Amino acid sequence: MRRPRPVLRALLSCVTVTGLSAALVALGTGGALAADAAPASHRAHAMPGHVAAPYFEAWTGESPAALAAASGNKYLTMAFLQTDAPGSCTAYWNGDKTLPIAKSAFGKDISQIQARGGNVIPSFGGYGADTTNTELADSCTSVDAIAKVYESLVTTYGISRIDLDIEADSINNAAGIDRRNKAIVKVQRWAERSGRHVQFSYTLPTTTTGLAPNGVALLQNAVTNGARVDVVNIMTFDYWDGATHDMAADTQTAAAGLQAQLAALYPKQRPERLWRMIGVTEMPGIDDFGPQETFTAQDAVKVEKWARDRGINTLSFWALQRDNGGCVGTAGANSCSGIAQDTWYFSHTFAPFTRR
Repeated sequence: MRRPRPVLRALLSCVTVTGLSAALVALGTGGALAADAAPASHRAHAMPGHVAAPYFEAWTGESPAALAAASGNKYLTMAFLQTDAPGSCTAYWNGDKTLPIAKSAFGKDISQIQARGGNVIPSFGGYGADTTNTELADSCTSVDAIAKVYESLVTTYGISRIDLDIEADSINNAAGIDRRNKAIVKVQRWAERSGRHVQFSYTLPTTTTGLAPNGVALLQNAVTNGARVDVVNIMTFDYWDGATHDMAADTQTAAAGLQAQLAALYPKQRPERLWRMIGVTEMPGIDDFGPQETFTAQDAVKVEKWARDRGINTLSFWALQRDNGGCVGTAGANSCSGIAQDTWYFSHTFAPFTRR
């Protein structure tokens, strides 16, 4: 996800993964505190077991803390971090060298959100980075350097989850996928040694029946490397198949397909535990494809209830700046949903989902 962007998603049919290796990744974070344990004041609280965390477009110049307060959101997913050029191992917000991973960039905003009992989830990648070889693990060939970037987010901002938005070219970059998963393992070992809470989520494109084969292969690589994936967050929009969609119903079938795929990857896990690994991200109003893919106010109510009943982990939408009715009839706008709605309607509808 990144806007503005060309809109293209090649849909692949979903395949079963029963024949995949069934190596199981431990899903807990455990581990005794070591000598390098983080001071208590620097330890981030774990994310809620069920969290609403809409995406915030970090390149607009707006304050995430101000918009979080105005919309009633305690948690935000901040998009995106990437390198400024292919080959670099240094990540910046939006690939902008004036916005490094430092307190000077969003530090005050993030602290304000945390002071109100929430947190942010920094997100790497997105369509723009994933199509220009500036997604961190595509750009950087050093697993150690990638891991250090992830760790710097934890120590700089006190966050406890990192999101990896992998789509377009990046989801087919086998070398980048392998480096990224190896870096996750390093960070998870570092977190265990230092007494920190660090989760990783993968945000991936989906069909209406689950992940395409390349998404399954990415997760299989995580299993092979021993990387714990805490959340698989599917983008339940921009199907781009020419059909007219019931977006709420398609969210449910996509998630059910993902749950079955996770069951093949993690055969020792109970079904309810697998549901707790799932996240969904909607695009309120008219998505990039057009009116045939319109996520309505009524869809939001249905999806929030379904998410609570199913016990999934994360409920999100793209993006906070679109949560208003300022451009009725416009598809895929940057700053409005394209449908008639009250300002912050989707935020207010999803907010009750957050709970421990």
